[in-house]
Parts: sequence; C-alpha cells; structure tokens
Amino acid sequence: MTDENRKISTMMNKLSAYIAGAGKRKLSNAVIEKTKHHLLDTLAAMVSGSRLDPGKYAIKFARAQGGKAEACVIGSKLVTSAINAALANGMHAHADETDDSHQRGRYHPGCGTIAAALAVAERQRSSGLELIKAIALGYDIGVRFNLSLGPSHLNDEEHSTHSVGSIFGAAAAVALLMKFNQTQVRHLLSYTVQQASGVPCWTRDLDHIEKAFDFAGMPARDAVTAAVMIELGFTGVEDALSGNKNFFKVFTDTPKLAEVTKGLGKRYEILDAQIKKWSVGMPNQSVLDALEILIREHDFKANDVDKVSIRIPNKRFHVSDNSLMPDICTQHLASIMLLDGTVTFKSSHDEKRMKDKKVLAMRKRVQLIPDDALVNAKPLRQGIVEIRLKDGRKIRHHTKAVHGTPQNPMSREEVEKKALDLMTGILGKTKADKLAGTVWGMDQVPNVRTLRRLLNS
Repeated sequence: MTDENRKISTMMNKLSAYIAGAGKRKLSNAVIEKTKHHLLDTLAAMVSGSRLDPGKYAIKFARAQGGKAEACVIGSKLVTSAINAALANGMHAHADETDDSHQRGRYHPGCGTIAAALAVAERQRSSGLELIKAIALGYDIGVRFNLSLGPSHLNDEEHSTHSVGSIFGAAAAVALLMKFNQTQVRHLLSYTVQQASGVPCWTRDLDHIEKAFDFAGMPARDAVTAAVMIELGFTGVEDALSGNKNFFKVFTDTPKLAEVTKGLGKRYEILDAQIKKWSVGMPNQSVLDALEILIREHDFKANDVDKVSIRIPNKRFHVSDNSLMPDICTQHLASIMLLDGTVTFKSSHDEKRMKDKKVLAMRKRVQLIPDDALVNAKPLRQGIVEIRLKDGRKIRHHTKAVHGTPQNPMSREEVEKKALDLMTGILGKTKADKLAGTVWGMDQVPNVRTLRRLLNS
C-alpha cells in the first residue's frame, strides 16, 4: 500500500466511523437553531417550487411512478416511495433561485440534502431531532467532499460542484436516519462514488428544469436509492476512496485529503451556510440589500431617480446582465425595488412585468457595471449601488456583508417572514403559520410524519 493510499484508508476509517456514530452525538444549541433556519427555508422553497414548472413536472413524474407510500411529495396530495419523493422534493427546492447556498463548498446544500433526509425520515418515522442531526451531518460531509476535490478545480475540469457535494451530503444524511453501521456506510459511500457526476451544461438551461434535477433531484434520488439497496443487503467496495482507480484519482491528481475529516465534530458547516433574504439569484442579493438601505435612509421615490449605477463582481456579471429570467436580471430587479420599495417572491417571478412600461422606463436608467476589484473582495459577492437623484444629490451604498451570510446572518423572524411569503399563498395562512411553528419546535417532534399534513395544499 502506498503512503497516499494508507492516508486515504485511515481517513475512510475516521469518516465512516463518524457518519455511523453521528446519530448518537449531541449538537450545540447554535447548530440546532441554525439547522432549523435552513430546514424552514428549504421547506418554503419546496412549497413555492411545487407551483413552478420544475415542480409541476416532478409531481407529474412521481405520480406516474406510483410506488410504496413512504413519503409525501410536497405541494400535492401524493404519497410515494422515498426515492420518488426525494427526487420530486429536490426539484421543488431548486425550482428557482430561492434556496440556500454554501460559498466555500460552492453548491446549494439544502435542496439535495434536505430533500433526501426528509423523505427517509418519513419512511423511517424518525424524530425531529434525528432529522436535524441528519441535515447538519449532510452539510458537513457534502461541503468537505467538495473541498477535498477543490471547487475551483472541479469547475476548471468542467465538473459540477452542485451535483458532487449534494450526493455525498444526501448519502450521509440518510445513513444516519437508517442507522447504518460502519460497514454499511462504507458500502453506501462506494455506491455514492459510482453515482457522483455532474456536467455544467445546466448553465444553458433557461427553463431551470434540468438544473433543478442536476442540483437536487438527481443527487437526492441517487443517495436514497443507494441507501435502500444497502439496507436490503447489497454490498460494495469496502473503500472506494483509496486503492486502484479510486474516487480521488478519477476527479483530481491533487486531492486535499485532509479536508474530508478536518474539523468533524468541531466545525459545523451549516453555521457557514447562507440563506437568501431575497428570492432571486445570488449576484442580486447585495444589490437589493443596498437599494433597500438607500431607500430607507434617504426616503426617495422612483420618480426622483435620474440614474442608477450598479457594480457587481466581474465573474458574476454574465449571469445577471439583462437576463431573460425576472429573478436573475439585475436591471429588472433593481427597477422593481425602486418602483415597489421592496421585492417579493411574487414580484421577482412576474414575467409580465418584464414588459411593463413603467419597469422598462426605469430599466433605461439602470446601468450594470462589471467590477474587477470586487472579484476578490472579502467577504465575497459584494455589490455597490450609486444613485444620482434629479435634485442633484448623489447617494451610494457598498454592500460588503450580504444579509443572510455568516457575516450578516438573518434572524429567526426574518427567516420566517421570507418563508411565509413563499408558502402562504399556496398552503394558506393557518397551515403556513403552523408549519413554521412546528419547525421551530422540530427537536421535540416525535415523528417527522407530523409535517406531512402541513406540507400539502
């Protein structure tokens, strides 16, 4: 055995032992609370996503498959297999740009991990605390696998971090819920390695349907499928991370092996995950933060605006510059914010307003500028908004720490406000309020199936 393989083998022992024992470990109050934030935020994304095209097709697919009644498909009255529910709810969660993200891991952890964990928790009749532990573990493992390969390296080699991190996170989460021992975890990881994939052609998917599958539906489904197979006695390679033709050899010549287990049990990645305050693409979070602050501090109206100059990192410019999608287009969203004084899920997804005369007139005053200096600015994803008012005043705000990031976290009340905006129109106020309350008390819920009646309209 080479020195490298010996190191990887040692790492696999530590990793599989940690996953197998994670259900018995206590979490701090801070980790439990932050996990509740991400659970509610992702459930809200699933509810709202069930009414968007990716969600509609996912429901149609799940209904056509039938399957043993194990878990619900959110936003429908369908109860199907955990495998089908994981796929559908994952696609719901990333049906647009509403769900959470992890900057260092460079992917959206909640949409895949929580979709898989929720489906299996229903299947197993797990407690709410077990679900919380599974989600926190999923974030830890998914992020670490991306870090071990190097997110930049994956992107340079045209692999998708969104699919790779997501399937490893989902697999770890379901292993906890299904109470796998260390040998079962090893076999599950081998099947996970076989299914780790992702080609970033999703950037060409303007309908966001394949993207929802790639980011969440596929990895959630694949992780649950593998876990059910292992539960039924399927065996696999004892260590797919080391030895001949192992996982790391396939993806990179320079793996950062220490990242896989570094800080396990001490550094919880969910504490570093981000929740979007605004239900729009990430490059626009800093812009809307800045506009909200400027409107509040200077008390001006849309008619008072002469010109708006917006600077965002050069690498993000192509994503949102005059995008055809309303929740991605910076110029459009800035115009909505100036006209309405805020941006809601409804207003950011209203395609008709892309052609509204007032919005188009405001867009003519908005200039988006790619900024090289902001590319490497820390914290990442900063934005600068400068407004020239008709009375001659010039006002400016530089968003350095985007609201919802670890540097500027959202409060419980803010997370709930966003969630209710996403859910109330679909579930009704009574159900939406009760769902939020149930999530805040999730660590006291004896059976996750309690959520089922609250998640269907």
